[in-house]
Amino acid sequence: MSAEFMLIAPILFLGSVISVPIASKLGLGSVLGYLLAGIAMSPLLGFIGVNVAELQHFSEFGVVMMLFLVGLEMSPKALWDLRARIFALGGLQVAITMSLVAVVSILFEQSWSVGLAIGMVLALSSTAIVNQTLNEKKLLKSDGGQAGFSVLLFQDIAVIPMLVFIPLLAQPELLGVANSLVDQTAAHHDLSFSIIDGLNGWQTALVSLAVIAFVIAAGHFLTDPIFRFVSRARLRELFVSTALMFVLGIALLMTLVGLSPALGTFLAGVVMARSEYRHELESDISPFKGLFLGVFFITVGAGIDFDLFAENSMMVLAFTFGLIFLKGVVLLILSYVFQIKGSDKWLLALGLAQAGEFGFVLLSFTVANHVIPADIADLLLLVVALSMLLTPMLFIIYDKVVAPRYACKEEYEADEIDTESHIIIAGHGRFGGVVNRALSAAGFETTVVDYSSEQLALLRSFKLPVYFGDATRPDLLHAAGIDQAKLLVIAMDEKESITHLARYVIENHPDVHIVARAIDRIHVYELWSIGCRDIIRENYDSSIRAGRSALQALGFDQEQATTMMSSFEDIDRRWMLELADLYDADIPVTENKPFMARYENTVDDWKRELKDKMSPSNG
Repeated sequence: MSAEFMLIAPILFLGSVISVPIASKLGLGSVLGYLLAGIAMSPLLGFIGVNVAELQHFSEFGVVMMLFLVGLEMSPKALWDLRARIFALGGLQVAITMSLVAVVSILFEQSWSVGLAIGMVLALSSTAIVNQTLNEKKLLKSDGGQAGFSVLLFQDIAVIPMLVFIPLLAQPELLGVANSLVDQTAAHHDLSFSIIDGLNGWQTALVSLAVIAFVIAAGHFLTDPIFRFVSRARLRELFVSTALMFVLGIALLMTLVGLSPALGTFLAGVVMARSEYRHELESDISPFKGLFLGVFFITVGAGIDFDLFAENSMMVLAFTFGLIFLKGVVLLILSYVFQIKGSDKWLLALGLAQAGEFGFVLLSFTVANHVIPADIADLLLLVVALSMLLTPMLFIIYDKVVAPRYACKEEYEADEIDTESHIIIAGHGRFGGVVNRALSAAGFETTVVDYSSEQLALLRSFKLPVYFGDATRPDLLHAAGIDQAKLLVIAMDEKESITHLARYVIENHPDVHIVARAIDRIHVYELWSIGCRDIIRENYDSSIRAGRSALQALGFDQEQATTMMSSFEDIDRRWMLELADLYDADIPVTENKPFMARYENTVDDWKRELKDKMSPSNG
């Protein structure tokens, strides 16, 4: 097994190393890169005898860990605060889609129990693909992205009653039927020992609920004491192993009762969200999540049975596109009901129109519990995989077709904005909010452009001129008045977006004065290299004040501390500008020979000058 793993691992990693950067460079996203890598490697994996179903089961820990991290981001209170959109929008999507799919299945001469099980399988969307793609495209904070996240969160929660209810739909006539793709996958999900062996449906349900209650209680009462004990050893690797023990232990326990391991880890994550060790847990699990998720996407692509697809290609394609159309229409109608407007409603409809990774788990579960016939489950497995494979394409349709169309529409509607402000503030978080309040207090009118609908709703309640959207889009900048603007304050959170916007305005509106937020020192060099000259490091001034306070705490009076930190600022800015002139955005800093040579030759002079200027005798 060790030799086999050493053979498979380099193949998987090589495929991802080649395909993912290419796909990302072409704007296709990393998920499609992984999926295409899996398809490309499928013949090779088959040739060397790799069991893709077993590999997929192993890589499902990526989904397990992702749901754990999603749970860590939530808390029972946060879930309650979001109950309206999560449970209303998400609940209606699942209920309506499940009902419509069940009706269609019955029309194709399936029993009501099979139709209902198929509805459960296909009502869910891909949390892994959608969340990762929304993050990559910086759409998660949009109204459509937030709505999609809410629906996905409800779907993750809905898996709980589904997994409890599915055994109750068992069909005795399916006992003993095996030898299908899904049967093989199901076999890998089953352990030789199971807590629920020999129990009937209601007993299984009670045991499942008891295990869920145990996971919640254990997560609440045991997390902090265990990690507090482990932290005394002061060994990073021990803390990481303890975090993995929690996740994998909960996953194993859920598997022993026939439930999805992702279900248990999500609930545990929600319970642990208030733990003092939450951030350590998140940082320890994240690298493993990314690794396993990448392998999972590869197995989705590699797991497509092209022989079975060739035999039933028209049927599988019809069902796949029919599913995407059906779910898209349901989400589009619900977006109107919940007042999701503009391109955001299409983002929701296109983004969540696929089936999801839980479909593999539920199909395995339905076959193992004799609910869905094996031959139907095999076809559904193809539908789930193909719909996931098409999801990045749907996002490309949104980017290339839908978003530009609504961008033109928004530009036309923006002409009605009644503002004479010559000041645009891009971003109104902690940084931009202070700038906006200062300028408003000085009597200036500002136009705020932000991608957070919640933030803008708050600003509108104070009757401030605001505009919802992505400030890096030229059409939105035009609508906000960039042609007449005198000042643009770039206060967004994302480094790439800040640099992109600054470059565009410098090249196309050179008369506009730009005050740009810099995330760190390297970002200062990047902004300087594109021609931006009024750059504010986001934490610099507060750090200077902290340094001054530290000096006062060490015995210097206020005047001495102020003089010393002023000298520090002067020297630091001068040396930084010298290095900024040597910065090249196309070369990593450590590989920029002139930059590194200048730094190495002058760092001692810089330290010596700082010491001389800031010495107590000069204070």
